[in-house]
Amino acid sequence: MEFRNFCVMEDEEGVRLDVFLSEQLEDMSRSYVQKIIKQGLVKVGEKVEKAKYIVRENDIVEINIPEPKCLEVKAQDIEIEIVHEDDDIIVVNKPQGMVVHPAPGNYEGTLVNALMYHCRGNLSSINGIIRPGIVHRIDKDTSGLLVIAKNNNAHSGLAQQFKEHSIERTYEMVCVGNVKQDEFVVDLPIGRNPSNRLKMAVVKGGKSAVTHFKVIKRFDGYTHIRANLETGRTHQIRVHISNRNTPLLGDPVYGAKKSKFKLEGQLLHAKTLGFVHPGSGEYIQFDSCLPEHFENIIKILESNYSL
Repeated sequence: MEFRNFCVMEDEEGVRLDVFLSEQLEDMSRSYVQKIIKQGLVKVGEKVEKAKYIVRENDIVEINIPEPKCLEVKAQDIEIEIVHEDDDIIVVNKPQGMVVHPAPGNYEGTLVNALMYHCRGNLSSINGIIRPGIVHRIDKDTSGLLVIAKNNNAHSGLAQQFKEHSIERTYEMVCVGNVKQDEFVVDLPIGRNPSNRLKMAVVKGGKSAVTHFKVIKRFDGYTHIRANLETGRTHQIRVHISNRNTPLLGDPVYGAKKSKFKLEGQLLHAKTLGFVHPGSGEYIQFDSCLPEHFENIIKILESNYSL
């Protein structure tokens, strides 16, 4: 087992034990942390505590992380676009409609299934059985760049950069509505929507979330925008832009249920990804072209919705 401990700081107290640990161990899911707690592998001040325990300043939290089990995810010969690959990492350009990792009810056809086949199982095991190699995610209907760790050292190095918000992540999108400002920053906390737990929302007491936006081009009723993530919360861009009453085109969750453009999901693409290579220590950056479905919408807007 891997032993780790943490001291609760003043600004970290007042939250559940499972929440505190999932924030410290950002490369692990909260459900996986809860599982470890249920196994009695987490102590606070030498006492085994439950997930609902509220941490206090100066608490010493100790966790024993079990050795990873043999990966049981099915390797599938699914074509993926590889942008870069070496002994430590692999960068892929995920298509719209592909789920990143298996989940209940959806154990096949994911990016992880494809990676298991391509990498012959040589992926980091830190993030549990069904998420090998996965350091960060993008939504099923968001296309674009992802970096995957091929070993645990690479995973830890990348996870630390995500925790420090030092990774460069730039997205492009089309919004419904006319965005008037050329450049603007949205600095609003994000948490679970209290009236719909399946959605995120701008909520008091949520996690800090900052997004930098810049208009690329305006159309009649639509705006092509670039966004740079300063933080990386769940649905951050989708929540922040919809909070301004200009939701993403095709977003059925935070925007209109239907779209005249017959899209299969939000028009959002993770275009640029830059980080310090966990092996070499050198900064590297990758850029991807807009996918065909995105380019087609831009052509339609330029032809029929030009200002």
